[in-house]
Amino acid sequence: MKTLKRPEVLSPAGDFEKLETALRFGADAVYLAGKSFGMRVASDNFSIDELARAAELVHSRGKRLYLTLNTLPHGGEYPALRHFLHDIRDLGIDAVIVADLGVLATVKSLLPDMEIHISTQASICSPEAAVAYAQMGAKRLVLARELTLREISAIREALPDRVELEAFVHGAMCVSYSGRCMFSNQLTGFDANKGECKQPCRWSYTLLEVKRPDLPIPIEENEQGTFIMSSRDMCAIELIPDLIRAGVDSFKIEGRVKSAYYAAVVTNAYRMAVDAYMRDPEGYVFDPALNAELDSVSHREYCKGFYLYTPTENANLCATAGYIREKAYLALADQDCAAGEMCRFVQRNKFLNGETVELVSPGRLGRPFRIEDLTDAEGNPLESAPHPGMVFYARAPFDIRKFDIIRAGDC
Repeated sequence: MKTLKRPEVLSPAGDFEKLETALRFGADAVYLAGKSFGMRVASDNFSIDELARAAELVHSRGKRLYLTLNTLPHGGEYPALRHFLHDIRDLGIDAVIVADLGVLATVKSLLPDMEIHISTQASICSPEAAVAYAQMGAKRLVLARELTLREISAIREALPDRVELEAFVHGAMCVSYSGRCMFSNQLTGFDANKGECKQPCRWSYTLLEVKRPDLPIPIEENEQGTFIMSSRDMCAIELIPDLIRAGVDSFKIEGRVKSAYYAAVVTNAYRMAVDAYMRDPEGYVFDPALNAELDSVSHREYCKGFYLYTPTENANLCATAGYIREKAYLALADQDCAAGEMCRFVQRNKFLNGETVELVSPGRLGRPFRIEDLTDAEGNPLESAPHPGMVFYARAPFDIRKFDIIRAGDC
């Protein structure tokens, strides 16, 4: 059997809390943006000083940091881009992710030693496109979302070993798949190709006949409304063996604007699945409990993307209603504690003494337990923890590590 390369788990980092959370819960690398030229302006993102701190933190954990430069700048933006590249040249960033040929050329000119990854925004759908970008000096290609496993294998076979492949495995998908869309710009004036997408494809629409403007006709789909352009979310955790065999080197999790809880749980689930497969590829059996973990985060109805189908074969992968809300993130452990000890936590959302909750720890599924002996910071008994940010103490029947998460349990 051919030796399998251990794939990277690549997690989103919209701010420092999400960055630290992703690292604690098993990310091999994180991707983030500066204050300019990244495709998620809704994230807090990172100033130049914060990027330097982020790189230092990531490297202290033996991990890697990738910076997104994947907008499509207009001509007048290039002076600012060159200034930005000058500012980041000595920060220790491991790679930049670009989508535009002009940005690619500018990075190569000003930062000749910088590792370059080609964004999914470039819509790499063929071996020919992949080889062309490799010849331009790309180290990694972030593949288009509309590829099947067979197409990924063909791209892998066409490339030299030095070129890596990255593929999305989890999170929101765009109705235009690889993300090159003008719909937001047309309806709202916010340019999706500059990271400002307002997601009008998620809105509910009706059909209007020109001569009868007072009689809007709903385009029927379900009781929640009509979402004919709203894609389901991707969840490809069950396809990890197939993606590894197809030649994917990095598993990318979408979600820089999602919560720190999302970063923890999704990273943790993919970390456990990858590690389990790599320990025993021949005997690997997927643990369905990992699906339950991923169901606990905010998401639309899941699908496996187009890895098993082309878009024309399964158009129903699009069209879904609103979000399924995630389990409440209740508290964060503030110290290490042995089982049965009173442990210090910082509250995030209200909960009650006696409530059944779950502990989320790196490398483990959520473990249920009952909150007992809840007290405030001075040891006074509490009926609830009602105030965000308050310090409280409680017991658990197993060891707790600092930064473990308490979430709501099943009803």
